[in-house]
Amino acid sequence: MSNSIASENGQTRSPILGRKVLRPRQQVEDALRKAVLDGQLRTGDRLPSETELARQFSVSRPTIREALSALESQGLIRKVPGAGGGSFVQAVDHTALGELVQESMHNLLRLGGVDIDEIAMVRQYLEVPSAKLAAQNRTEQDLEDLHVLLTEQKNRTVDDPMIAELDAQFHITIARMSGNRILASLVYALHRESEPVGYLDLSPDLGRDTFAQHQRIVKAIADQDPDAAEHAITEHLAYLRAHIRNHLAQL
Repeated sequence: MSNSIASENGQTRSPILGRKVLRPRQQVEDALRKAVLDGQLRTGDRLPSETELARQFSVSRPTIREALSALESQGLIRKVPGAGGGSFVQAVDHTALGELVQESMHNLLRLGGVDIDEIAMVRQYLEVPSAKLAAQNRTEQDLEDLHVLLTEQKNRTVDDPMIAELDAQFHITIARMSGNRILASLVYALHRESEPVGYLDLSPDLGRDTFAQHQRIVKAIADQDPDAAEHAITEHLAYLRAHIRNHLAQL
């Protein structure tokens, strides 16, 4: 019997059998991630030892160690040192979810058909409700985290390479404060993948304006005023969108 497949027009075509071949480390990482996300491994569960995992997967201990390190960086597991330590399943938070969403978003944004206006629109749809919820749900620790970020932003010039990272942390922190992990993971993925500040022609004036806008957002959240938070974040995003459009028009 032939292995060829008949098409609608009567012609035959060969079946597509090829699949991407993953490295052993990636295969181990994917299998363990699936076990966590499917609930086979639950929060707080201790993973088998590196030696036992190496035996189960028929790979070397360094391969297991690399896979576990990748899962730890994604927030899916935590490593505890000592005799009673090991690798434990971590509660799935916005960072872990965001890492997974970012993998898919990476492909979408690299297709070439997504422009900055689409990104800016999604930012507004996500970040406005994030700020409102943050104003309702914030804790004193949340406010302290935001003030630390503001201090860091204030002490750096616009040409500092950390500016983009601090901007991302600011918006991601507010999204985390919303209390909605799905919303926070989407904001995380969007900022980590698209780096909105990278589209700006940064200048001292723009730096001062955005810092003042960040201050107003934080004040509204501190005052637990959702309406003021909505107004402040909307003003901020509209300001950035206008500057991005102007910068792109001059290129």
